[in-house]
Amino acid sequence: MKRLMLVGLIALMLTLPGVASENSIRLPDATALQFYMRWTPGGEPLISAHRGGPEPGYPENCLETFQNALTYGPCIIECDVARTADSVLVMMHDDTVDRTTTGTGDVNSLTFEEIRALNLLDNDGNPTPFKVPTFGEVLDWAKNNAILTVDVKRTVSHEEVVAVIEEHEAESCSIVITYNLDQAARVHKLNPDLMLSVTIRNQDEWERTLASGIQPPNIVAFVGVGEPELSLYSLLHENGVRTILGTMGNLDRKADKRGPRIYYNLYKNGADILSTDRVPAATEGIEMYVERELEER
Repeated sequence: MKRLMLVGLIALMLTLPGVASENSIRLPDATALQFYMRWTPGGEPLISAHRGGPEPGYPENCLETFQNALTYGPCIIECDVARTADSVLVMMHDDTVDRTTTGTGDVNSLTFEEIRALNLLDNDGNPTPFKVPTFGEVLDWAKNNAILTVDVKRTVSHEEVVAVIEEHEAESCSIVITYNLDQAARVHKLNPDLMLSVTIRNQDEWERTLASGIQPPNIVAFVGVGEPELSLYSLLHENGVRTILGTMGNLDRKADKRGPRIYYNLYKNGADILSTDRVPAATEGIEMYVERELEER
């Protein structure tokens, strides 16, 4: 798998300084990120590791888990940002620490020191030696390793998230997830260089996104958690925009029953990035897709 995915990176490595070998993605600035994420014919398919790609022994939203996801191939890392009682931004999906750590309580009622003292649990509830990382620590890791899609939880403002990205000079590895056009336009105004994950499920949402002033180089289009009309893929690709299809949920469960060919078909139909809870299986789907594409050339 590593060899096959490396084939897709060779052209970029020859023309774009700063991209590391093997499965790391390292880019020098926001312009390079826009260039890397732009859709082109024959571009490499990617996985977005939902909540970082947890598996037994590797908890969600954990630096060690992010690094483990890269053992399967180049991954985008989807992660969740919450705020502690003392205003430290940390990696946490839930409003409480109960499900994912050895502690209890609301994230925004605990100090960072209290949260850091806890150990993370994997998704089976087993304790691990790993700790809750700060958003800043994750940004510093990502600059040398991977692209992040940053999910901003309810207790955190987009202004705070953008400020930390700028403080860590991490525009080269950060894509901010937005859930509506108002959020997308606000983040774009805060920092026009940042890439955004924008929900675009049909032509009307595409046209309204453009009318807001956000341009295609800043956009990765989240097309939903079920396949859209295939004409939407064509429309977005014509404008150089890559698509993210969320497979977490029904599509991942379908793949559990029918195997990685489900992921292969999703790529074949036009999805460019699969946001999945099944990183190893989706990687097999990519491998099938890449092998078939090489055979057909």
